[in-house]
Amino acid sequence: MAEEQTPAGPDLSHGVAAGDFTGETLLGHVGDQEVLLVRSEGEIFAIDAQCSHYHGPLAEGLVVGHTVRCPWHHACFDLRTGEATRAPALTPLAVWQVEHEGGRIHVRRKREQPEPSGKGPTAAPDRIVIIGGGAAGFAAAEMLRRERFGGDIVMLSNDGAAPVDRPNLSKDYLAGSAPEDWLPLRPDSFYTEAGIDLRLNSNVTAIDVKARKVTIAGGDVSYDRLLLATGAEPVRLPIPGADQPHVHTLRSLADCNGIIDSANGARRAIVIGASFIGLEAAAALRARDIEVHVVAPEQRPMERVLGPQMGDFLRGLHQEHGVVFHLGDTVAAIDGKRATLKSGGTLEADLVVVGVGVRPRLALAEQAGLKLDRGVAVDEFLETSVPGIFAAGDIARWPDPHSRENIRVEHWVVAERQGQTAARNMLGQREPFDAVPFFWSQHYDVPINYVGHAEQWDDIVIDGDIAAKDCLLRYKSRGRVLAVASIYRDLASLQAELAMEQGTMR
Repeated sequence: MAEEQTPAGPDLSHGVAAGDFTGETLLGHVGDQEVLLVRSEGEIFAIDAQCSHYHGPLAEGLVVGHTVRCPWHHACFDLRTGEATRAPALTPLAVWQVEHEGGRIHVRRKREQPEPSGKGPTAAPDRIVIIGGGAAGFAAAEMLRRERFGGDIVMLSNDGAAPVDRPNLSKDYLAGSAPEDWLPLRPDSFYTEAGIDLRLNSNVTAIDVKARKVTIAGGDVSYDRLLLATGAEPVRLPIPGADQPHVHTLRSLADCNGIIDSANGARRAIVIGASFIGLEAAAALRARDIEVHVVAPEQRPMERVLGPQMGDFLRGLHQEHGVVFHLGDTVAAIDGKRATLKSGGTLEADLVVVGVGVRPRLALAEQAGLKLDRGVAVDEFLETSVPGIFAAGDIARWPDPHSRENIRVEHWVVAERQGQTAARNMLGQREPFDAVPFFWSQHYDVPINYVGHAEQWDDIVIDGDIAAKDCLLRYKSRGRVLAVASIYRDLASLQAELAMEQGTMR
């Protein structure tokens, strides 16, 4: 029989001496539930100790004003209300009543969950239509209800599944270590209860910006505000044999389930492309004890994003786990289970995963006459060139105050946060989108966190030891830090994000 795990820290129901709580946080418990005491701006708060996203330890996070940020994926919670104020967490945490008695601090019971802090619409439209069922679209719909928007929300998704936690598709779920019921961002009942008209398998064919309506099979849907969150689609290789049933891309739940079906009984797999998705898929397939060969044209995996040192580390890490690399090469054709390489060699495989990048879905925006700039051009409020139409997620190119460039990124957390900001702005709040871009990637037991955005750099400053999996890398251009990547430097990653927000990054 497994031993019961003892909750960490002191029993807060018995209290702790005020003199013993001298730091910023103190991890304790009430019964078998871990609770975090937090001192901030002269007040003491108590909140659930684990992030509601992936249960990250908030005791190891960063306190900023009346908030605490998760060390793993940079979610943020309001200490007064427990509200998840920044994605990727969407579910609030319980807040606990703090009592001061005879020089001791006691926590005995949860407070009643307060109402969300939404101010309510300042310019309420009657109907908001969201095109897209991914990160940005879902986050927008959820935030509209949190902001107490009482009008109609119609969410048109061309996917067959309700919004899911897409990062998990190339990680634990593909590896077989997470069940499918972990994947939905909300249960099906949420959409009915929240009054969100989610229409799956809905392909929007046109937008009429003058009549303010969108066209789908079966008729038109009118809107007062429109959010384009059409996302991106995987790049498909224009080579013979790429359309065979054992050749897969990875974007949707259906894609992932197709790979899992092909993996059952498979002995060898080829992953084409050394992108983050490709490498995460390689790690997941190795967890299923499948021989994996990665074929990619670059000399180092992820060098363009992370630089040569981290690229060499990732290659070595995957090789330690049995992955065989064929770098500086490409697949020229797939004939049955035989892949012919451009170099002339061949590989036999039962399964092929193509991970060579994605391209933004811009056809609707182009048809509607929106301004394009290698994406949909938006202003600081995420509004497009057509008033009343907003864009968020993988398609949006926005003026980033940190890099001082107009940028477009394909990160899950960025898409969620843009969806949340777009929701508030569709309600008239005029909130600039100024979040620092963030993403994470998982390779076996090694997490890589990345904050900022650096398309080019002239120097990489390494603090720590990459090989020892204890490092922080600063990507600099003309002496200015544009981005930071880290392995097991979670607090430093949070501090870098905060410094970029405040304009004090060095």
